Amino acid sequence: MSGVDRMSLRRNALKVLQETSRTFYIPISILPDQLLDAVASAYLCMRAIDEVEDHPDLDAETKARILNQISLNLQSATENSHSDDFIRGLDSYRNLLPEVTLRVGEWALLAPESIAPRVWDATAAMSDRMAFWAIHNWQIKTENELDQYTFSVAGAVGLLLSDLWAWHDGTQTNRSHAIGFGRGLQAVNIVRNYKEDQRRGVSFFPQGWELADMHKYARYNLALADQYTKSLPHGPALNFCKIPLTLAYGTLDVLALGKEKLSRSDVMALVNRVIAS
Repeated sequence: MSGVDRMSLRRNALKVLQETSRTFYIPISILPDQLLDAVASAYLCMRAIDEVEDHPDLDAETKARILNQISLNLQSATENSHSDDFIRGLDSYRNLLPEVTLRVGEWALLAPESIAPRVWDATAAMSDRMAFWAIHNWQIKTENELDQYTFSVAGAVGLLLSDLWAWHDGTQTNRSHAIGFGRGLQAVNIVRNYKEDQRRGVSFFPQGWELADMHKYARYNLALADQYTKSLPHGPALNFCKIPLTLAYGTLDVLALGKEKLSRSDVMALVNRVIAS
């Protein structure tokens, strides 16, 4: 990919990021160029499969077929792959899938060549795990199964980020705390969305758990995320991690007060506070 093409794709990726995630757009947009490309690639690839997992009009078996196919496409990718190669076998679903999913090949190719296979591997593995949970209707019966799910879709992202920090500038991290970072953010999402999940017949709460138990689970893992973040040296990794972690704590706090989510002004106030610190 030429430098001009990469800059154009980067701008496009940031535009899509801004439209899809107020939590991650800002921390990704302030990263150095190569690291920005790698993290944006990872986020958008995973957003592409997440949109399949959450699709309101696809049944579980169809979701699993699509997710497994995307995984196979990523596993067969090479340095000579083109964007269309990553959506091979999905022609019959083109009218159903959102733009971010159909453009997964562009996002996959945004990652710098020296780290792209790690992004593809992580996305392929997550896609297969999402297919497993779709077939099982995301039913969680025990805390062990909750740990399995939160690792599948978020803890593994913490591990990928640790690899990206090390690839970029040699930053070393505690991998167990990295998993906690991902699990904590996912648990906050579960708390925020549990009513909506209930309406579609899905529950991520282990049997016998109340809302307070999930809050406790989220805070336990966010404490690991605190340790992860505090161990980071000053630099891009620390600048990135502080923002979603601060927003996660802020979200839990307002949910505990009975509000539905952080307001946009709350988000910006927290982000500005982090950037200024």
